[in-house]
Amino acid sequence: MSVLVDQNTRLVVQGFTGREGTFHAQQAIAYGTTVVGGVVPGKGGTTHLELPVFDTVAQAVHATGANATVIFVPPPYAADAIMEAADAGVPLVVCITEGIPTLDMVKAWQFLQGRGTRLIGPNCPGIISPGKCKVGIMPGQIHKEGGVGVVSRSGTLTYEAVGQLTKLGIGQSTCIGIGGDPIIGTNFVDALKLFNEDPQTQAIVMIGEIGGNAEETAAAYVKAHVEKPVIGFVAGQTAPPGRRMGHAGAIIAGGSGKASDKMRAMEDAGITMCGSPAEIGQKVQNRL
Repeated sequence: MSVLVDQNTRLVVQGFTGREGTFHAQQAIAYGTTVVGGVVPGKGGTTHLELPVFDTVAQAVHATGANATVIFVPPPYAADAIMEAADAGVPLVVCITEGIPTLDMVKAWQFLQGRGTRLIGPNCPGIISPGKCKVGIMPGQIHKEGGVGVVSRSGTLTYEAVGQLTKLGIGQSTCIGIGGDPIIGTNFVDALKLFNEDPQTQAIVMIGEIGGNAEETAAAYVKAHVEKPVIGFVAGQTAPPGRRMGHAGAIIAGGSGKASDKMRAMEDAGITMCGSPAEIGQKVQNRL
């Protein structure tokens, strides 16, 4: 079993004919993901990569039975793309786009409430269940099928953790990049719940970063509910207050969001903490 994506995922690419959409659709197909078509308004009825192109997500779902979309749409239009996919009833929407205006995401987040759509992202690398399905921009070749679930705010650190695990012969059940923006669809607690309930997942790697209180909230959830080993790392430990570190959500403000507070909360919850990302693989191996 895997979390959210598997061999039955039927993927539509929003922003299909653009450079990013084309490249990552090709990579997904090469990995074995079933890509059934794409959506580009005004190009419906044409083909791209020998697959059909549709004007709307609703048309794509009706024609192909798609149950997931991945969004490579420019920032000014990406929130509309999220809402269009949700309106079409797509169960899983993965938004890769970085730089979506926060106010746009407020509207999109509100639109998603009460609907049966799960959003991953935005500003994220996506999701992969190794050996089964890849929806996003992560390099498929570094992954190995196995029993460690990975959830991270940082795309780059996801790849670093996965690379270490694979090198040690430790496979992954599913890896989810939740994104670094202040407003995201799937958060740490959502992912931890899925991993805790997934029989394939034996241990969980959780990679946070400065800014906000997502890690503290996740730590409380781990302490109360998670029965599997959790290994954690928090990026931005040397960041000065008020300095944004790469992600829109990674800023220490008003005395909250510091790495030290997050690490303390995670340690108190029984999470095995890594002082450096270089320790992630070895600490997972020790816990297993």
